[in-house]
Amino acid sequence: MCGLIVRSISRTLGGVAEQTSGVERATGPYRPGYEVAAEQVLELISRLRLRPGDRMPTEIDLAQRLGTSRTVVREAVKILSALGRVRAHKGRGLYVADDEGMLGTGRWAPFFLPADLDHVYMLFEFRRTQEMETSRLAAHRATPAELHEIEKAAGLCRHGFDTGREATFNEGDDAFHTAIATASHNMFLQVAVREARRLQAQSSLIGMSGSIGGHAAKAVEEHEAIFQAIRVGDAETAAKAAAAHIDNTLEDYRKEIQQRIFSATE
Repeated sequence: MCGLIVRSISRTLGGVAEQTSGVERATGPYRPGYEVAAEQVLELISRLRLRPGDRMPTEIDLAQRLGTSRTVVREAVKILSALGRVRAHKGRGLYVADDEGMLGTGRWAPFFLPADLDHVYMLFEFRRTQEMETSRLAAHRATPAELHEIEKAAGLCRHGFDTGREATFNEGDDAFHTAIATASHNMFLQVAVREARRLQAQSSLIGMSGSIGGHAAKAVEEHEAIFQAIRVGDAETAAKAAAAHIDNTLEDYRKEIQQRIFSATE
């Protein structure tokens, strides 16, 4: 079933990449052309099944494929280079970044493609393990100051939801998970959580994460449950609450994916 979903969403994303050009998608708020082009390049990498170290089409070829200007493509490449997804070698062309560039922390990390649902699901599995352990350790090790930071981040996330401010919601969400990782007092988990969240953020480039809505209301309550368990030192309840939070976030992704597939077949 997962393979069928992957093939279906790949066709869906491929169609979007071929049909969309200009400064924004057919739906959704305004976005600069270079941001749209950046996500289209990621889709192209997935569709062409390019792997780490493979040479990519030239800027001119990319501009023709995407139906945009070479200037827009050049700005998109700058974004992807900053994300560690593309490497530009002067005089040699563009290449898919190697494994080391994906996480920036060594070659142990898999090559992550945001358009590959198998990769997305594996990333969620990885995050679930991380978040459970950081929450468990934080329940044992968090200092009063660290508990305050976790509570403050949860409050910021709630404020973003209550006011409909997506940027504030996302800022609070990121601060919440980062604060728990810090409270775990394990530097390796801190790095792993940060990098996994960075990769998940990249999946938003192909529309796999939504704005405020969907699971956001539950997420606010789930944050509160995790915090309260950490605050009273209940490690196992904190871990279970963290697992439920990640599972529900993944379910939100699945619903978005299904909606895209069904919309594409109508």
